[in-house]
Amino acid sequence: MTFQTYSFFVLSIVMIYFGRFGNSLILAQLQNDIDQLKADFNSSHSDVADGGPIFIEKLVNWTERNERRIILSQIVSVYLKMLENTDKSKPHVRHISEELYTLKNSLRDGSKKVEDIMYLEKLQISDMKIQRKAVNELLNVLRKLVETSTSSKRKRSQSQWRCKC
Repeated sequence: MTFQTYSFFVLSIVMIYFGRFGNSLILAQLQNDIDQLKADFNSSHSDVADGGPIFIEKLVNWTERNERRIILSQIVSVYLKMLENTDKSKPHVRHISEELYTLKNSLRDGSKKVEDIMYLEKLQISDMKIQRKAVNELLNVLRKLVETSTSSKRKRSQSQWRCKC
């Protein structure tokens, strides 16, 4: 499978997942737009298959609905960044960009969650003030962790007792 096929597949997953395709006409129009974009990027070049897919394999690890919203919001952002430097006078580029912006707006909560993760990654944990604050919050964080793990165990045990008719 080539990069362009992967790209269309990922975009289709994103749009179907969030209900953007009410009918096949929209999907067919988007397929035409993506075909034109493929030509713009010369995506039939032999190096496209090198190294495997960019996004598809990442989606496999994100199984829960909220998790998927996080990764899909980032994938949509990557596509939008990529399209920022393309010729927006072309109707197919505009149409794809508009669809992606609409999707991005529906994924705002996923973007916020990624920002939270990035915030944690950038924390200057060597700073004494941050260390003091973190220690003050430790008990509350551990309580949340215990609540989370207890509720997930409870859900699993309850599902084991349900009728398997």
